Amino acid sequence: MATATTTTPLAALQALGQSVWLDDISRKMLDEGELRRLIEEDGLQGMTSNPSIFHKSITSSTDYDAAIRSLVAEGRDANGIYEALTVADIKEALDLFRPVYDRTGRGDGFVSLEVSPLLAHSTAETTAEAKKLWGLLGRPNAMIKIPGTPEGLPAIEECLFSGMNINVTLLFSVEAYEAVAHTYVKALKRRAEAGLPVDGIASVASFFVSRIDTETDKRLEAKIKETKDAATKAQLEALLGKAAIANAKNAYAVYQRIFEGPEFAPLKAKGAHVQRVLWASVGTKNPNYSDTMYTAGLIGPKTVSTMPRASYDAFKDHGHAAPTLLDGIDKAPETMKALAAAGIDFKDVTDQLLREGVDLFADAFHKLMAAIGEKVK
Repeated sequence: MATATTTTPLAALQALGQSVWLDDISRKMLDEGELRRLIEEDGLQGMTSNPSIFHKSITSSTDYDAAIRSLVAEGRDANGIYEALTVADIKEALDLFRPVYDRTGRGDGFVSLEVSPLLAHSTAETTAEAKKLWGLLGRPNAMIKIPGTPEGLPAIEECLFSGMNINVTLLFSVEAYEAVAHTYVKALKRRAEAGLPVDGIASVASFFVSRIDTETDKRLEAKIKETKDAATKAQLEALLGKAAIANAKNAYAVYQRIFEGPEFAPLKAKGAHVQRVLWASVGTKNPNYSDTMYTAGLIGPKTVSTMPRASYDAFKDHGHAAPTLLDGIDKAPETMKALAAAGIDFKDVTDQLLREGVDLFADAFHKLMAAIGEKVK
């Protein structure tokens, strides 16, 4: 198995303890050997997917039409067709990543498949679907994605306790992240107390980044327009583009406290893996910011960066790898205090982003079901 050469920016990330995953998947990528090349030539270490990615993949090409025709002939409805298509793609990707999983001692080589976003507020239905998808994938390097909503937490705990790998998604606030981290520890403690092994469970906590700045900057810019005082305006302008990375660093400080402290030590002694923080939504949405702002700004040990293709290509081409995550981590709370002093209700920001995140994936799922329905006709 080839890995990224030591001269590439992607390899430099790995040398600093950060795994690079790709936030994308398509039938074309699999059929044309592109994913295999990314693994063998770039050293790609994992992959994530979501309903929006599958909506784009399935509706923007004819790559799935032959499979859909076969599934229609079998009598599958739109939901059954979606499940079959996504499971097939994820299984193929999992097999390609299996050597990475083995080589890293079950540290990487994971591919995530998300439960239906329509179930985000139902614990029982989320748990049932997660277990169903886990069984359908039938691979030890599979990861099931479950939103970190209040209703999702008990489902996450149950699935981890049952031995599944879980990617907890849609985390925007430090408080939500901390609840997820404690849920992971609680599930592993339950396994240990039940005499079950804890060394084979993997989990990541997907903490969203760029969307934080998008929403916070919008609120700051509204205040800047309303402000006539030059000094106040300068203070507000200085906060633009600062919230997302500060928020992420605050989350990582919680990670350090929980997973590098006494709480996790007994589980670590039993071979348990830490639940890594995964930086999600790292694509730069503001054209005034660097296209590597969020990939270069959060590089640190025991983390994952799952990059959309544009961010992946940008970092591969001109990214600079340096241990930025720990740099100034002690000052991150000051940034959040400054935002609060400026009148930014950050809890309202993260609450809104969680609602929008669930709705966005649900909307993509509805559109995909409609598009499959049209293809079926």
